[in-house]
Order: sequence, then structure tokens, then C-alpha cells
Amino acid sequence: MASYPYLYDGATQSVANAYGPKTTPHVFIFDSQRMLRYEGRVDNSYRKNLVKTEDARNAINALLENRPVAIAHTGVFGCSTKWKSKEESRQADDAKLNAEPVNVEFADAAELRRLRSNPTGKYLLVNFWATWCGPCVHELPDLVKTFRMYRVREFEFISVSANMPDEKNDVLRLLQRDHASNRNLLFASGDTEALQKAFDPKWEAGVPYTILLSPSGEVLYTKQGDLDITDLRRHILANLPAAYMGFQRYWEFQ
Repeated sequence: MASYPYLYDGATQSVANAYGPKTTPHVFIFDSQRMLRYEGRVDNSYRKNLVKTEDARNAINALLENRPVAIAHTGVFGCSTKWKSKEESRQADDAKLNAEPVNVEFADAAELRRLRSNPTGKYLLVNFWATWCGPCVHELPDLVKTFRMYRVREFEFISVSANMPDEKNDVLRLLQRDHASNRNLLFASGDTEALQKAFDPKWEAGVPYTILLSPSGEVLYTKQGDLDITDLRRHILANLPAAYMGFQRYWEFQ
């Protein structure tokens, strides 16, 4: 993986405002005297097999060979720039999501076996956790955020608490704190071992335990212990259907 310096401008967006990018990506290429020689797109298509003009590469090659840049400007196309002025709209969206009801229901062995077969028809992320598990509580907000990021696609998230049934109020209180409006389950009995084996006969350790299932129930990702949320999201994106297969292939190699 390439390593290079980058600038984070999110707090003030002062640099972005100075440059005026219209979309991402939007390329700006300067010569050795810091004079702008090219601005615009990387190339003419986000699909590699359809690329006909490598505009940014052509500009760089011209500068390295001390030639004039033949085309100094091209139009850009991509995802709109996320300006701070849109923050109010984002906050309104968050408030709407935070107002969704949060519930928890009991799950017995039969329900957990059913869950393992993935009855949702979508890509399913299941996270087993407990209120007394520090790493579980720490990563739950990231899992809820992940669900919010991908819920408009063929993706579902279900949390399963390994707490005792009489601890339901504590479980619900924590889920409500994190606005976990996804489906939430709680072990229906104190026989933790039997409920673990109902979901996964090979699972003998504790929580957190996270698994990503395909719509057919194939295991695509498992993690026993603390999550690397970025790694998890890469696995999700590498499997979620996309209009262009290249999007999935990109995440496969990250």
C-alpha cells in the first residue's frame, strides 16, 4: 500500500475553500515554482476498462519533461464536496435516526439457529456483546454507525446480548444510549453455553464475537475479540453488491 503525506482540512476547510474543489476527486497539479498547471479530473472514467484519456498523468508527464501541459483544465465528475455548510442538514438526519425506537427481544436456541442461517435475505452482520464487557461497550457505537452507513443497501445488523434475561433493563438502557435502532436480541436463558452452540457449535470463547454472513449464510468474516472497525467495513464493502464490480475489487485489496 502506498504511503504519502496528506492534509486533513475538515475542521476549518480553509484550504478546500481556497482551492474550490467541485467534487471528489478533483486534481490540482503545480509545477516546481508552485504555479498551477492543471486542474480537473484524474481521467475520463471511473471504470478502468473505459479510460481513454489519462488527463492527470498526461499533465504530470508534460511537467516532468519540461513541456507545456496541453490540456490545463477538464471537467470533473464524482461525489459532491462535503462542505461544512451542509452540517445543519447532517445534524437533522442524525436527529431523525436518533428518534427511531430502540427495542430488545429475547432469543432462545431455536431463534439463534435461525439467525445463523441468515433469514434476512441481506448481508448480515451479527455482534454478540454484553454490558459487562468493556470492549463490547466501546465498539457498539461504531457498529451502530456502520449500520447507518450501509442500511440503505442490502445490509442488516443484529446485536445479541449475552447478558442474563433479568438484566434486560440494563441492556436496553445501553442500547438506547447508543441509539441502536437495529434489531437487538438478548439471551433468553442463563444457559450461555447452549445458546452459544445453537448459533455456532465451534464458538467456545467469550464476547465480543462478530460475524458477517452472506444472504445464503456463508461466513464472510469473523472476529473473536476487539474489532478493527475499518477492517470490518472493508470486508462489508468488498461484498456488498455495487453497480460497478471495480468498487468491490478495490476493497478486496485494501
